[in-house]
Amino acid sequence: MSKRPGVEDPRSVARESALTLLYEAESKGITPRSVLDAQVITVEDVVRMLVLGVMDHRNAIDGLISAHSTGWTIERMPALDRNILRVATFELMQRADVPTAVILDEAVELAKRFSTDDSGRFVNGVLSAIAGEVR
Repeated sequence: MSKRPGVEDPRSVARESALTLLYEAESKGITPRSVLDAQVITVEDVVRMLVLGVMDHRNAIDGLISAHSTGWTIERMPALDRNILRVATFELMQRADVPTAVILDEAVELAKRFSTDDSGRFVNGVLSAIAGEVR
């Protein structure tokens, strides 16, 4: 997917926004719904769907992540990696209209931009294994 400089894909922006809101909820110890409700600007529908989808399917999502993250417990992962994996796993499970390659690419890019030097490879490995199971 080629991008023109200065032009952002709305779906990429939505994933980044969902990540930010989920990270905020986790760091404050409140529900994602509380974070959504506290927003002073209107939250886009796709962002709301991603955040609430992760919240509603959290046990299944975390189970898949745990099963496919060899050597790492979900609690030990960096919080950003954990939430990137949650958003992408939700999409792999519930959004058949989004191609697997797009979900993985977007998650890896978020990990490279916002997390550790090794996060892109880690996120790609875990999501590839999850995709093999759920898609």
